[in-house]
Amino acid sequence: MTPKTPKDASTTAPGTTPAPTGLSRRALLKTGAAAGAASLFPAPMLWAQNIKDVKIVHAGQSYSTIPNIAEQANKDLGFTVEMQTLDQTTQTNRMLTQPDTLDVVDVPNTSMKYFLGRDILMPLAVKDYKWWDKTVPLFTQGTYPNGEAYSMQGYAPIKAQYYTSEKAKEYSLTPTEWLVGVPLYYNADTIGIRPDLIDRPIESWADLLSSDFNGKVALQDGVAVGVPDAAMALEAMGDVTYVDKGNMTKEEIDATIDKLIAYKKDGHFRSFWTTFEQSVQLMASGEVVLESMWAPAVTEVRTRGIECKYNGMKEGYRGWYIMMMGMSHLDGLQRDCAIEYMNWYNSGWVGAFISRQGFYNSVPENVQPMMTENEYGYWYEGKAATDDILNPFGKVMETAGAVRDGGALWDRMGNIGIWNSLMDEDRYLVRRWQDFIAA
Repeated sequence: MTPKTPKDASTTAPGTTPAPTGLSRRALLKTGAAAGAASLFPAPMLWAQNIKDVKIVHAGQSYSTIPNIAEQANKDLGFTVEMQTLDQTTQTNRMLTQPDTLDVVDVPNTSMKYFLGRDILMPLAVKDYKWWDKTVPLFTQGTYPNGEAYSMQGYAPIKAQYYTSEKAKEYSLTPTEWLVGVPLYYNADTIGIRPDLIDRPIESWADLLSSDFNGKVALQDGVAVGVPDAAMALEAMGDVTYVDKGNMTKEEIDATIDKLIAYKKDGHFRSFWTTFEQSVQLMASGEVVLESMWAPAVTEVRTRGIECKYNGMKEGYRGWYIMMMGMSHLDGLQRDCAIEYMNWYNSGWVGAFISRQGFYNSVPENVQPMMTENEYGYWYEGKAATDDILNPFGKVMETAGAVRDGGALWDRMGNIGIWNSLMDEDRYLVRRWQDFIAA
């Protein structure tokens, strides 16, 4: 049964640490009042009047490092934010080889294991993050809002949210005072379909491999999305049984890839996409009728006047999330400004901006006042749009009467079957995936 949101689900999560009250380091930064607070805080707060000289370099994803956001940050914060958009591979390599060239980063959960124990990332004290008591419990407690545990298959949020200590050498599955980073965005993905080209209901991941659609199916070309989607389908078909689809053994990887190669040789797959636009074109052209897809891509197809749906499957959705972290080289005033920036990023304006792309923010309570009733009702509450739904740049995405595929936030996020993952046998998996693509 899909968990429902308690009336107060977006407020304080049990067991979390309330945000500090009174005069804070953030308040001092914002007001420039540090000179009068020397007895409260040590240097470098004495230099707060010089925050105009501070620059924070933020590297991240295409939907989080947007010029509009940098412009708003520079207006609100009093110091300079420089944004750099990097693909995931380039960003990972830069963080590992040139960590001092970046100050704040946001990365998908599939990258987290690369950085653990390397002294690259700065642990963040719970007391320094203003919104922790308002953050959804997916991250704070490892549960849905009703207290029910969610699937731990794959890299579930609670697996990389807390450090065991300030040393930041190991993750903790239970809450501590040290955060790995600030959770930004999350979503529930499933299969994109063309209902106008399909003459029966699509209710199971097994349909992705049904012979009914031979030659009309596409997968995302990559192990972070393509493999979990394929595993959900193979398990639903009864072809492969897993202990944890999100962290397969070598034997499970072999069974998965061997089955996929057999499907490929039978001509089942039409294509393998690598970019957002490729997934849109495949679906819009009718070359495929089912494929691995992201929710905004489904919406983009609809903006072209083509029917496209994002059906929830009975086995659940595939979940993912994005984390924001400071780099370990930060100190003094620059560190304070980086923490201020991370707090600002989830204070509401940015969350509303990016929610208009179809992603959920980790602090919905801050986002709601920044959106119209129509917008929040459509994106978060599963309500029918009462007027046009616009993307962050003013483009019409949906018209009055439309309801978001899958319904409200917890109708979708409350039914996760697997999380995107970086598996222990990742290198072996990548080699075997290449065997599949080349077959």
